[in-house]
Amino acid sequence: MAGFPGGSAWAAAKDIAEGYVLVTERTFGRFDGGQLEQLAFELDRALRDVRGEQPALDDLEAVQARNRRILRLRGALSMLRGYQQRRFRAGMRPKFDGNA
Repeated sequence: MAGFPGGSAWAAAKDIAEGYVLVTERTFGRFDGGQLEQLAFELDRALRDVRGEQPALDDLEAVQARNRRILRLRGALSMLRGYQQRRFRAGMRPKFDGNA
């Protein structure tokens, strides 16, 4: 189990959105299932926050920066979901202790 870059899942999601962290499938390999779900939640939350920001339409730089953040977050979330599906199919299923 490894820690998130930036200290928390929220900080990692913000770093991904700003382009400070480049995400590949190997990025997710060091996390366990719970951490992956937490990161997916925070990526989705960051995506909603970015979509909620509406820059002025005549401010092209702000619109482009917003679109780049959305693109990075959507790409990371899509890659994460694909990684989780492959991991689940490969037999790395979460263990249920009966308390769920």
